[in-house]
Amino acid sequence: MDAVEIQAHARKLYEAHGAKALAEAAQMVRELEERGDKRLVEDWRRIQSALQLMRGPHVS
Repeated sequence: MDAVEIQAHARKLYEAHGAKALAEAAQMVRELEERGDKRLVEDWRRIQSALQLMRGPHVS
């Protein structure tokens, strides 16, 4: 996936799951790792990163 597709997927995931989107992406990474699909694992890790950037820094 290119950067635009990654951002679009992250945005859709966030719209669908809100604060749980990052957990959903992490679950997808685990499932794909178990299946051995390295290409999709990398895409989903990039989606995770995009979601983290969308969330912004953690403020304590």
